[in-house]
Amino acid sequence: MIDEKALEEIVRQVLQELGNSREKAKEEPKKCETKCSQEFGLDPKKDYPLAQKHPELIKSATGKSFKDITLEEALKGNVKAEDFRISPETLLMQAEIAERVGRKQFAENLRRAAELTRVPDERILEIYNALRPYRSSKEELMVIADELESKYDAPRCAALVREAAEVYERRRRLKGME
Repeated sequence: MIDEKALEEIVRQVLQELGNSREKAKEEPKKCETKCSQEFGLDPKKDYPLAQKHPELIKSATGKSFKDITLEEALKGNVKAEDFRISPETLLMQAEIAERVGRKQFAENLRRAAELTRVPDERILEIYNALRPYRSSKEELMVIADELESKYDAPRCAALVREAAEVYERRRRLKGME
């Protein structure tokens, strides 16, 4: 059975958080001020999609050029699985384009993805599982956030984990609150 008072409170919190997000979005400057904008200077109208308009800019995490990753090269053994991983720079370029066309949340997701390229896959899966409701205490999530920030230089991801810890605490979704 649904607890109507609890449901009403959750809806109220969500609406309040949406209102706060909208206010923050209004305060953000229209101009993209990220390092990648200054570094890459991409124009969404001329430069998107990158793979078609500027394939020379796209590199794999191993430094291989986008043009060098072909079926023929793979069959020769010149392309390995690691060559299919995207580079953080490519993600940052895509984030710049997304932001310039007004897709700020998508741009932020791409920036977090760029940070995660520095985190080993196994650790990402452990963090993912720790972020599931009732799997971690607030303290455990804060330790993960500190690790992301200090060990992997991933401040955006760390901020997201800290935010999740706060939300889980408010909504009683932390380990031991079942």
